[in-house]
Amino acid sequence: MRDLARKLLRRPGPLLGSILLGLFVVGALFGPALAPFDPEAQNLDSILAGPSATHWLGTDENGCDLLSQFLYGCRLSGLIAALVLTISFSLGVLLGTVAGYAGGWVDEVIMRVVDVLLAFPGILLNLAVAAMVKEPGVSHLVFALCLNGWVGFARVARGQVLSAREREHVLAARCLGAGPLRIVSVHILPNILPPLVVQATFTFAAVILAEASLSFLGLGPGQAHSWGALLSQGTTFLWLTYHLALVPGVAIATVVLACNLVGDGLQDLLDPRKSTADLAPRG
Repeated sequence: MRDLARKLLRRPGPLLGSILLGLFVVGALFGPALAPFDPEAQNLDSILAGPSATHWLGTDENGCDLLSQFLYGCRLSGLIAALVLTISFSLGVLLGTVAGYAGGWVDEVIMRVVDVLLAFPGILLNLAVAAMVKEPGVSHLVFALCLNGWVGFARVARGQVLSAREREHVLAARCLGAGPLRIVSVHILPNILPPLVVQATFTFAAVILAEASLSFLGLGPGQAHSWGALLSQGTTFLWLTYHLALVPGVAIATVVLACNLVGDGLQDLLDPRKSTADLAPRG
């Protein structure tokens, strides 16, 4: 793992993505402690004020400090993304592994459910579920995003298990009397984790974008300082000032870019075909 991190950080793209993602994690963990003001504290003397020494990112239409709202929104986005990723990863890997290893009718049932969920555009399904609740909270949003968030992990896990279960060391373990649980947990899962880790980085970016989209449309967790809500607020006053929309818009784009850069770097490093090509003699 340490060698992988060292190789990843040697490349400029993944290095930049790791730095940006690290800043996001710091903001999510310590944002409220670093916020200079209460995000809901109003100052009617500084309505729609631009960046200044007092308010580094300016204020909104109520005079609330935008930097404080941004930092609180960073924690909210990070919390939702972490919960959705953890639940989707666990559920998807579990169902995909069961489908790939068991085969037969179990595989058919699980993969038909996956096909049904993939038939709907993801954001429309999230919108439909979130709109069923009058005042959606964090738990409702997490449920809406997890409803179809696990299918990508299930498909990747199933494909990897189908290949791994026919390898020599798995067949040898089966001949020696190892049970299905031991074969899967010891001989299969450790070998299929690399593509799942890559999938997790892209899913994290997708969750950040989906949460911001739902909040932008007013179906978020009901907190005004979420990044999507800040962006929606900024577009309302775009003809008066630009900073309200610029700050959350740039933040969302930066986190998505960081996840994609890290994911691309991991994909290059964890792809055995590319690793073999790098070791092949040249000239």
